[in-house]
Amino acid sequence: MARGSIKQRSPGTWSIVVELPRDSVTGKRKQKRETIRGTKREAGKRLAELLYQLNTGAYVDPSNQLLAAYVEGWLRDYVWPNLAPMTAQVYEHMARKHLLPALGHYAMSQLRPEHIQHYLADKLAGGLSSSTVRHHYVTLNTCLNHAVKHELLARNPCASVTAPKSQSPEMSILDQQGALQILEAAKETEYYALFYFLLHTGCRRSEALAVRWADLDLALGQVSIKRSLHCLKGGALVYRPPKTAKSRRLVTLTPSLAQVLREHHRACEAQLKVLGVQPADDALVFCRADGGPYLPDTITQVWTRLARKVGLRGVRLHDARHAHATLMLQRGVHPKIVQERMGHASIQHTLDIYSHVTPGLQEAAALRFDEGFDKHAEGDVGQSAVTNP
Repeated sequence: MARGSIKQRSPGTWSIVVELPRDSVTGKRKQKRETIRGTKREAGKRLAELLYQLNTGAYVDPSNQLLAAYVEGWLRDYVWPNLAPMTAQVYEHMARKHLLPALGHYAMSQLRPEHIQHYLADKLAGGLSSSTVRHHYVTLNTCLNHAVKHELLARNPCASVTAPKSQSPEMSILDQQGALQILEAAKETEYYALFYFLLHTGCRRSEALAVRWADLDLALGQVSIKRSLHCLKGGALVYRPPKTAKSRRLVTLTPSLAQVLREHHRACEAQLKVLGVQPADDALVFCRADGGPYLPDTITQVWTRLARKVGLRGVRLHDARHAHATLMLQRGVHPKIVQERMGHASIQHTLDIYSHVTPGLQEAAALRFDEGFDKHAEGDVGQSAVTNP
């Protein structure tokens, strides 16, 4: 007969421990642990259910579940409901195309570090970059950590694996002159105000495409970033809250951007008047003539064509965001302010991304600090020359 016990962990929290059949391969003792929040009676009821399942043969040991089955449930029950759509799509793509075909046949309890290490080496040998293969590792590690958290695994085998180091891609530098060239070319298109907005706020593409007129205060010169627009596989467009608390932010507009947006607002109202449509505060700031949202990939393609038109090959739309931060830092804006405008999680993250700007900032800071001391030093030199000919 199966055995089990209940132990109180804290007021209102109980720990259930049930003895399982020993591991068929190693012969090691196995236990099923669950945490129950509620009364001792509720914990006892759950213990009785588990013991009944074990004694009647109805219990299925989660550790014997195939990795493929567990990952499917993880994607369905955790990834899609809780993560940003684009992140969820990346996890699902990596799982279905790479991880499951190679590792999905292993039982959860039988997956070993050497299996994962061989998988990573095989992917590197197959031509994938170290950064991509590291993403595979991160996906699997996140999934198995979830299993450990829910007490389906005692230990994550990824903890004993050496993952390849990620190599940061070289950042394309878009300077002010290049930004002005792209904006000049964009004047001939309907996307001028959008690209001006991206360059002058540092917002992400997904954030800019979700901004409504209700999020703008042109009198105070501010925009509230509250959500983002994502295009899912299959073409469905969804709005989601920002991925982190820091991404939900208030960004001050530059004076020139405020003027561009006022003119854009007048143009939008005139266009709606022609169509016989009443303007609405919840309407998108940057959208098609009928008020529908732009497709994110369309915006990227337009930017790429304009950049090539002015001779700036390799400059991505996301480089407009980098340009904003770089120019801010070069103009002496405190990194903390730049972090807040960009919506980065920490100031260290900002400094790590824009380390290429740091040497110039260091030189400028040294020169500013020396102001005043240089005259004092000259006086000391002159005095030394008189006393020590």
